[in-house]
Amino acid sequence: MDKTKILVVEDQAIVALNIKIRLKNLGYAVPSTAVSGEEAIREAELTNADLILMDIMLKGDMDGIEAARIIKSRFGIPIIYLTACTDFETLERANLTDAEGYISKPFKEEDLYKNIETALLKNRSKKKNKRVVRVKDKSY
Repeated sequence: MDKTKILVVEDQAIVALNIKIRLKNLGYAVPSTAVSGEEAIREAELTNADLILMDIMLKGDMDGIEAARIIKSRFGIPIIYLTACTDFETLERANLTDAEGYISKPFKEEDLYKNIETALLKNRSKKKNKRVVRVKDKSY
């Protein structure tokens, strides 16, 4: 079975490298990392990632919330936010993207694993339910 592919979107190189190492230690594949929202959108399409770990505050004109909104609408890839930003306004904006989770920095590897597996399970369940509904709709 293929490893789960996770795209890491983080604008601090040392943090991105640390996350990438942790993910590989947990058995995930990290096909790419991105440092901006625009790059995240391109990489989401190119890598066909199973999940994205998205920092909210990114370099450039587009933050992680806007990038997540676009990625979810175009590709349907589940998003987990990795963030040090926990102010009410930011979290309210992030909630509008229907993210699968939030992990506050700094985080433990165990929290990373639990959140990823939960998000993947929810996403598989959503896809399965959509297929069941489509099949039922076609029957009448």
